[in-house]
Amino acid sequence: MSQQEARPIRVEPGHKRIRALFAGEYVADSTRVRLVWEKPFYPTYFFPSRDVRTDLLVAANQDKHSTRKGTAGIYGIEVGDHAAQKAVHWYRESPISGIVDHVRFDWDAMDAWFEEDEQVHVHPRDPYTRVDVLQSSRHVRVELDGVTVADSRSPRILFETGLVPRFYLPKTDVQIGLLRASDTRTSCPYKGDASYYDVEVAGKTYTDLAWWYPHPTAEAAPIAGYVCFYNERVDLYVDGQL
Repeated sequence: MSQQEARPIRVEPGHKRIRALFAGEYVADSTRVRLVWEKPFYPTYFFPSRDVRTDLLVAANQDKHSTRKGTAGIYGIEVGDHAAQKAVHWYRESPISGIVDHVRFDWDAMDAWFEEDEQVHVHPRDPYTRVDVLQSSRHVRVELDGVTVADSRSPRILFETGLVPRFYLPKTDVQIGLLRASDTRTSCPYKGDASYYDVEVAGKTYTDLAWWYPHPTAEAAPIAGYVCFYNERVDLYVDGQL
């Protein structure tokens, strides 16, 4: 048994309205979800079956057994001509009382997820993950191959639970002429959708070395339009210390 399989599963009641959208239908809509930490870094939504459109589920005639969660019946989901095979796990029995008669949907099989009326991307938000953005007067300088690509005394520092601080800099303090817009885009459930820049120094291109959030989430709003470089891929000096 792996270390992850041996770890007890934490289950907590959720307090938000959670909805899953598939082919134009809300196939689950509940204010009574369970947050289940199947993985250590973020929870999974488990819906009570009475809050699920079980009439849209199609039995796959197979089960999946977990030593921690018990046995789940596997189902597909069909809405009109749209179908997602084996995308639903229904735990009619479980050694964990909090998930008995609860249903879990594969995240990527759904078209969209909502907490209240706000869409959630990538995975459910962990209620214990916090994002703080603080205005600072610390002197931040970013150097690459001996060239200063950014120099600021007004960074905004983003502190996210479990991660290293990130220094977001005003574009006016960045050598914009060294940046080239990249096609790369990523999403974060806590910060929103990020766009990336390549950086060109002395004829060499460093791919996706910096990023920025054009329209971040409300909790990360202060970093809108600011540029951040990977601490681990540049020489980053804070108040003169590398």
